Amino acid sequence: MLHVNENYSKIQASYLFTEIAHRVNEHQAANPGAKIIRLGIGDVTEPLAPAVVEAMHKAVDDEATRERFHGYGPEQGYAFLRDKAAEFDFAKRGIDIAADEIFISDGAKCDCGNIQELFAQDVAIAVGDPVYPVYVDTNVMAGRTLANAGGRYGGLVYLTCDASNGFVPSPKVLEGETKKPDLVYLCYPNNPTGAVATKAQLQEWVDWARDAKSLILFDAAYEAFIRTPGIPHSIYECEGARECAIEFRSYSKTAGFTGVRCGYTVVPKGLCAYNAAGESVELRPMWTRRQTTKFNGASYITQRGAEAIYSPEGAAQTKATIDFYLENAKLVKAALKGMGYAVTGGDDSPYLWVDVNGDSWAFFDKLLKGANIVTTPGAGFGRAGEGYIRISAFNSRANVLEAIERFKKM
Repeated sequence: MLHVNENYSKIQASYLFTEIAHRVNEHQAANPGAKIIRLGIGDVTEPLAPAVVEAMHKAVDDEATRERFHGYGPEQGYAFLRDKAAEFDFAKRGIDIAADEIFISDGAKCDCGNIQELFAQDVAIAVGDPVYPVYVDTNVMAGRTLANAGGRYGGLVYLTCDASNGFVPSPKVLEGETKKPDLVYLCYPNNPTGAVATKAQLQEWVDWARDAKSLILFDAAYEAFIRTPGIPHSIYECEGARECAIEFRSYSKTAGFTGVRCGYTVVPKGLCAYNAAGESVELRPMWTRRQTTKFNGASYITQRGAEAIYSPEGAAQTKATIDFYLENAKLVKAALKGMGYAVTGGDDSPYLWVDVNGDSWAFFDKLLKGANIVTTPGAGFGRAGEGYIRISAFNSRANVLEAIERFKKM
């Protein structure tokens, strides 16, 4: 008899954005003439940078000739892109990351989910609350948790991120835990709260992980939005992080690649976990084997487009688009604060985390039905997200300004 993976039945309700889409579709069907402004899911709206488009067109032309045709590429990524990422994302910031420690993929979301395949079934995991659902759900699917009760899964350690700690937890909260986490997921700038972590705060986590022989899985998907001087763009800006951290990067929000799909993961040489006998096992060869077995690499056309982000023209164009989104966030944040709402994020992040002082799904429905605005209810990100909504700055300026007027009328 063929049995299913029953861990899927543990996943609470439907996926957050699937539920949002269901409610929006119902509302649209009942109100076919309504102009809905979507400030919910973090999907970009502005076109690819001209330098990226030009590079991808050229890459298509390469594929049209026998001499320049590319079939299967290296699963770890083409050297031309890995070299650029190592130089511009790390070396120019004084960070020691080599090109062969960078693994190009089809996006950070996939890598965040796939990385857990390297680790034993019984590892203890800590996540923030609120949390990007992928960190939790992929481990639920893998059978590393108990059932969900009261909005949290048994077997996970939840690090509450709220206004009292500036939405950045400290490892000191783990002092009362009976079992220390082996894996800790951290995401800064944070999705969904938009909060950023200082170097001192991240260094505290690095020091803890080295001492505990634990591993930090650091999601830096939104680092390109950082504008405040001194806020780290990478976990590897912290001393000793190469010994205890894997970092995920994305071109989705950086350069509008949500539909193109490209990102990368950094696994430093010498970074180790342990086997049952307590012997150290290097993770980079394991991730190499995983990728070469289960992944055929991002396309040549996609990687040529990503390479163009690092050209002088591409870098300037990409920065201009990010600045445009940050201006959207600034406008919405100022309007909401002017109406008396407490708002986190929006300065170094495309997300605004808004305290609605009530039920987050009810507020979501109120905005949808009363103002035709889609947001994301905080409860969908975890128990500590209740009472908040997330607003995305990814939209046109005209839609953002209209949404502000609708907020004011509400």
